[in-house]
Amino acid sequence: MLDILSGGILGSVFGGLFRLAPEVLKWLDKKNERSHELNMFKFQCDLEAQRGVQKLAEIGAQREAAIDVGVMGAFQSAIEQQTEMVKAAGGGWVAALSASVRPVVTYWILALWSFVHVWLAYNSWINGMPPVEVFKVMMSADFAALVSGTLNYWFLDRTLSKRGL
Repeated sequence: MLDILSGGILGSVFGGLFRLAPEVLKWLDKKNERSHELNMFKFQCDLEAQRGVQKLAEIGAQREAAIDVGVMGAFQSAIEQQTEMVKAAGGGWVAALSASVRPVVTYWILALWSFVHVWLAYNSWINGMPPVEVFKVMMSADFAALVSGTLNYWFLDRTLSKRGL
């Protein structure tokens, strides 16, 4: 029995194992390399997706800026058109009536919205709503947009006109 172990069989088994070991190590190394490449590919895909989202955000911001420029151009054009209408009217009561339309409409809209908001606040307060919640109801996004648009028209327009913008 000892002769079999010390003979060629044991040497052949160990020799075969030692010859097979580098192939197993190469196979494990290639497996790890493929896994690493797959992870790098996933990271690259994520990076490209994030770049795409960022590019879309940039395009959206450029579009919004272009829209804002267009709105300001239309606003300036409306002001110039009204100025030309007043000049064409040549003064007198027609020009005065034409010039009073926008302020009167502005006062009317602000008075109406203010009355509605005061009524809403009073009813909410009477029904037991806390003051903070009443204020949140009164200061809706629509009301804030109306007030800021009106103030911008009457005050910012004059400031920009004085600067020649």
